Amino acid sequence: MSLRHRRLPLTRHGGRAVVALLTASLALTGPAGATPRGDGDGALKARLRELVERPDGPPGAIAVLRDGDRVRVVRAGVAELGTQRQPLATDHMRLASAAKAFSGAVALRLVDCGMLSLDDTLGKRLPSLPDAWHAVTLRQLLQHTSGLPDYSAAPDFVDVIRADPHHVFDSRHLLDFVADEGLEFAPGSRYQYSNSDNIAVALMAEAVTGQRYEDLLASKVYRPLGLRGTSLPEGYRLPEPYLHGYAVEPGAPAEDVTTLFGASGSWASGGVVSTPADFNTFMAAYAGGKLIGDATRRQQRTFIDGASEPAGPGANKAGLAIFKYTTRCGVVYGHTGNTAGYTQLGVGTPDGRRSLTVSVTSQVNQTNTPDLLAHLRAVEEDFVCALLNDRGPHTQGHP
Repeated sequence: MSLRHRRLPLTRHGGRAVVALLTASLALTGPAGATPRGDGDGALKARLRELVERPDGPPGAIAVLRDGDRVRVVRAGVAELGTQRQPLATDHMRLASAAKAFSGAVALRLVDCGMLSLDDTLGKRLPSLPDAWHAVTLRQLLQHTSGLPDYSAAPDFVDVIRADPHHVFDSRHLLDFVADEGLEFAPGSRYQYSNSDNIAVALMAEAVTGQRYEDLLASKVYRPLGLRGTSLPEGYRLPEPYLHGYAVEPGAPAEDVTTLFGASGSWASGGVVSTPADFNTFMAAYAGGKLIGDATRRQQRTFIDGASEPAGPGANKAGLAIFKYTTRCGVVYGHTGNTAGYTQLGVGTPDGRRSLTVSVTSQVNQTNTPDLLAHLRAVEEDFVCALLNDRGPHTQGHP
């Protein structure tokens, strides 16, 4: 999850305060015969290298580009500081708010089969939630027009995280932190990114199926797509091998924050752990593949003004648990995310044939690293152009 960010001095490590941004927060899988093509285009690799060589840049970066059964992996930097190990497409990492696309996939697949409707309300499916929230629909939750207050910004939630970053929350009661608050605006009246939205989406999915959200992820997403390196953990550890995530402050040693926070406090809004390979496979299917039926996809692609968090490449528009990124080379659909130690972009083409993921091992957002975000978005757009037409990176550099 990745809406509101607060710098929290949490513990002492290595003689200085660990400072992290609170956000909420296999072989390369794919079509049969898919073959990685090494480090890919040298110009693209140079663009990633520019990022990791910045004083405020991430220690590692990896991009996966897929066009049918052709797969290219481009990387720069290291998977762990103090080693020479390169980032790999099989390394685990936190998806942060890109996990919202997974909760969207579960909900939209339930819409496909008639178990949920986009017009279902919280009052109908989750009547125990506050009466003031009852008119909010699944459609509004998926498009961040619900008006639900963001539990991850609630003072009580922040206090718990500050006192114990590894605290194990009851994920199904995260909305209790804002249950005494009304809506922040009339449902459907405007866009406002909220981590509460996708918690409610997962709870609605559980309510209509009688199954745990973790099991729905497995049956509706992981198994159909062959995602063997993807999970929704409760604790703070990552499966090995993994990309280490870092808090980077220019002029100071980078701090390893991989295991700083547990996943239970972000759950369906940002807790998914995956690999670049799995993330890429998912995005192809989610953005334009067969994971969602045509009628539901048409509803999903009803776009309004609104940017993902952090903003993705080009001009951003918000659909139902997906964003439209209009770049200089064309349109792709997907999602971004950022949390302590990680920033993610995953996109696919409208036909689902091509997909791209770009993963870096530090948190990048407009609030704390605006110049780095501008650079990252420019690099992401270069990779989108390479994905769409193989024209490669823009030669004018980053803004």
